[in-house]
Amino acid sequence: TFGAVFLTRYDDGCWGYKDMEESAGPNESRAPLGLIELLSDLKDPDSYAQDWRQRGRNWAAIPDYEEGDKIRLATPVTLTDGSTCQIVTATHYRRGRQKRRCYRIEETGGLVRLSKATLAGSELLSSAKGAASPVLAEFLAGQGG
Repeated sequence: TFGAVFLTRYDDGCWGYKDMEESAGPNESRAPLGLIELLSDLKDPDSYAQDWRQRGRNWAAIPDYEEGDKIRLATPVTLTDGSTCQIVTATHYRRGRQKRRCYRIEETGGLVRLSKATLAGSELLSSAKGAASPVLAEFLAGQGG
């Protein structure tokens, strides 16, 4: 069982696709971890397919923080105004009926949108779950979470 990526596009009334098998080393590697785990073992540890699968695992390992979680980014992010931020709190804003994920900057209180890739290597400083209940916080501390 091998992995493949199909990029699709609809533009000016035309639909098209580009298919790439994992041994061709496709750039797109945002596959669900469950899908990657279904693939057969590889014989060559240095193959493009091995690299593609590892990038998929790395992507899946990036945390999906909950509202209220306080986070330290692995590296400071430079904003469009030239300032930087590194500690943020997960929150959201509404756009019509949709809730959009954003992050409140610790230093200024401003809101910023961050890509999932920006969260790679980040660290959870405090959990919204623990802040909601002292009893739950004590339990989570005992669990190492």
